Amino acid sequence: MAAAIEVLDFKPTPGRSRAAMAWVAHLDDQAKLLAKDLKDITPAELQWQPKPGVNTIGMLLAHIAIVEVFWLHVVEGHATEENMRKCLGIGTDDDGMPLKPAGTRPKGLDGRDFKYYLKLMQRARAHTRKHVRRLRDADLSRSITRTRRNGQRQRISVRWVLYHLAEHFSGHYGQVLLLRHLHRDRGRRS
Repeated sequence: MAAAIEVLDFKPTPGRSRAAMAWVAHLDDQAKLLAKDLKDITPAELQWQPKPGVNTIGMLLAHIAIVEVFWLHVVEGHATEENMRKCLGIGTDDDGMPLKPAGTRPKGLDGRDFKYYLKLMQRARAHTRKHVRRLRDADLSRSITRTRRNGQRQRISVRWVLYHLAEHFSGHYGQVLLLRHLHRDRGRRS
């Protein structure tokens, strides 16, 4: 019997740039899959840390939302802590990342359930959709120079930001799945 071939048919929501909205459709699909994979996760599992210095699933989920809003604020020219808090209700450091080598999870995320993180990611995505919908194809090549926290100047394009959001989400999604696997198998012997 032949293997079934799965066809992904992203249907971007309307916007000025079909290419930009395709990135949002990719993010939407990944978010839907992540929500399905985590539908039964407990608060204890969300805050479980395999050892000091290792991120928790909750930290990663908060970080995904923070980064999505942050980078669009960079594109819009108003990446401030105040704007982050207005949009998400949390700031850029509330995810506890980057965690120091012997660091523990941030206490502000203790006891949070998956609905909390899902709402964070939904608020981030609503912000993304609102702003990306206005982009035109020509805007994707627009160059932005920003100064990083360490003083280094970085030059990026709007297209890079959209690519980075998809890359970032997918990379942390993989980490989340690995942490779930480690949590499930903790204490088992091989």
